[in-house]
Amino acid sequence: MEKQDIKNLSLAELKADLLALSFAPYVAEQIFTWLYKKRISSFSGMSNISKGNISKLKNKFYIGDIALKDKLISKDGTIKFLFGLIDKEAVETVFIPAKNRNTLCLSSQVGCKFRCLFCASGKSFVRNLSVSEITSQLSRIIEITGAAVSHLVFMGIGEPLDNYDNVFKAVRIFNAPSAFNIGARRITISTCGIIPAIENLARQGLQVELSISLHAADNELRNKLMPVNKRYPLDKLISCVREYIKQTNRQITFEYILIKGLNDSLSCADKLSKLLSGLNFKVNLILFNLQEGSCFQPPDKKLVLGFKERLIKNGTHATTRASRGQDIRAACGQLRIAHN
Repeated sequence: MEKQDIKNLSLAELKADLLALSFAPYVAEQIFTWLYKKRISSFSGMSNISKGNISKLKNKFYIGDIALKDKLISKDGTIKFLFGLIDKEAVETVFIPAKNRNTLCLSSQVGCKFRCLFCASGKSFVRNLSVSEITSQLSRIIEITGAAVSHLVFMGIGEPLDNYDNVFKAVRIFNAPSAFNIGARRITISTCGIIPAIENLARQGLQVELSISLHAADNELRNKLMPVNKRYPLDKLISCVREYIKQTNRQITFEYILIKGLNDSLSCADKLSKLLSGLNFKVNLILFNLQEGSCFQPPDKKLVLGFKERLIKNGTHATTRASRGQDIRAACGQLRIAHN
């Protein structure tokens, strides 16, 4: 019988598997604590599990892990990690320290199939990450940095809602008191706008934050920047978001990358305010991150300020996200591409 990575199981799934092996019901939570709080790499080290039960675990499961391949440290304290996977692929994870929080930017796929024009992650797509590979990013960062992580954002390589089942199983592990015990409201899922998955998320009752990558306020431009818009155009996306807010009573964040001469004019700001009018939302403005081989450029700071002030004048709640790690290939996918 082929062994299974035990870290691919939710707590409920692990309980069911262990009951079938005649384990007591409470043992699953003990094992979760060993795997995620103590981050143990061997069943033999689980000192409160009987030798007989450890033998059963070894026969059925193994403990998956990922390996550090590279690490780049920015002058602003941001650290980008490249982790190797069992099939020789690699993904990035970014640790972003701040005064009152430490945020981890997680990857959900090896590459991305949605091919946004400005994103290095979309150069290729290989596969989804497993639950184990997603949660192991947090475990390894805690081990390497020795720092507590307070917030998680799925804004790394991949489209999280295209790997829905694995991402949300990982979210529940992050949230579990016997595992990482990170509050759902400190976990943000970012999406390019996959409507059926957003509708599904609205029904789950999870208190996670939802962030939608918008980057244009009209279909013509968004079709060019984000091909997913051809399948899920803005009118349908905004209608979906309106219903999501109604069902969940949650505020939505719209991410808007400012690209010089493309989507940074005051008329673009006016279109954006009009598009989002009436929603419970905020807009997060982000300067385009320079990438090798890209024809895009970030706008100058004066223009960014003007864009933000126009939004605020229009009654649109807007903030500017500070760029971090610009000296260490900060844009998603750049470090992975450099190692290919």
